[in-house]
Amino acid sequence: MKTLFMLLLFCHVASTVKHSLKYVLTATSGVTNIPEFVGFGMVDEVQMGYCDSNSNIPEPKQDWMRHLLKDDPQHIEWYTRRCLSEQQFFRANIDGLKQRLNQTGGAHILQRMNGCEWDDETGEVIGFHQYGYDGEDFIVLDLQTLTWTAPRQQAFSTKLRWDADKARLEYEKYYFNHECPDWLKTYVHYGRSSLQRTDLPSVSLLQKTPSSTVSCHATGFYPDRAMMYWRKDGEEHHEDVDHGEILPNHDGSFQISVDLILSSVAPEDWRRYDCVFHLPGVEDVIVTKLDKAQIRTNWVSPSEFSAAGVTGVVVGLLLLPALCIAGL
Repeated sequence: MKTLFMLLLFCHVASTVKHSLKYVLTATSGVTNIPEFVGFGMVDEVQMGYCDSNSNIPEPKQDWMRHLLKDDPQHIEWYTRRCLSEQQFFRANIDGLKQRLNQTGGAHILQRMNGCEWDDETGEVIGFHQYGYDGEDFIVLDLQTLTWTAPRQQAFSTKLRWDADKARLEYEKYYFNHECPDWLKTYVHYGRSSLQRTDLPSVSLLQKTPSSTVSCHATGFYPDRAMMYWRKDGEEHHEDVDHGEILPNHDGSFQISVDLILSSVAPEDWRRYDCVFHLPGVEDVIVTKLDKAQIRTNWVSPSEFSAAGVTGVVVGLLLLPALCIAGL
């Protein structure tokens, strides 16, 4: 496999890593078989904690989070109180929304996503805080102006009421500018062995038959924030390309495939194409040239299959008398 590990010396790729702390809270009404309230936290898109209204007990999801809670018991106490208080807050708000919108029955969902992103090189912090109701954006906090924005007319009364709560707005400002990034830095420190782990994959070109698409397949990489694409003459190519989803492997790593439809590519133009794999934050990229000699396949041509079949029949006929003699 002509696989090249290249340093991006001529292309600008940010080497900094942006970390994120995100909380997703969901309250439901009229939905059966699931808890009325569910909350979970994620660091760099990896779930680190969970709680719901059935148990009311926060549950760490990572070994490093268990280590942190053991070192700092007040941390779990804070999450326990928060799990209960958020349930009350969400229950009151979803009941209020149903009343204001004249919704007497049916299934309804109120969600909140809030947290912050931190650039470990520039120190820049960006906070976010937004609500959704029944699958649509409902109200969003603008941390620059410390005002709420109501994408839906039904949220305007909520905006006016929350805009008037200046003490809460000041707390939101402090939390997203100081408390949230401080917690995020602590989580990154405790989870650095797994959160900052980077594994490059093995990349192969696969094809079922000579006329089918060529699949650029990467497996064994970590984390799952990977990019893979086909290039033509050094530029990202989008036509006749099918991007697959990132899928988990049994060992905790990930895999992805990007297919190129060859029917539109002339044989003499194959050399103009290559497949690129890149992990954000990692300077090395893997470039795999589109080369017919490097394509892996289990396809057997009809002529080869027929020749093998005839040879097998002839050998069988020649052995048959010997077997009969041996039997006698």
